[in-house]
Amino acid sequence: MSEIADILTAFFLVIGGFFGFVGSFGLIKLGDPMSRLHAPTKATTLGVGGVLIASLIHSYTAEGYISVHEL
Repeated sequence: MSEIADILTAFFLVIGGFFGFVGSFGLIKLGDPMSRLHAPTKATTLGVGGVLIASLIHSYTAEGYISVHEL
């Protein structure tokens, strides 16, 4: 069970990092100010969500209970 949880945690961390990178890239590359604000807010919200899900999975497997601090 721990190996599956480790794989899921790593998966959600990679997804979170990817969306964080996409949001940063959009902030740099897009032209007008509204597009520059739109890209990071959409993409980094998904990125933070991935990191929070990974944190929930890790806290459940490491400590044995679901931590609701992330929510």
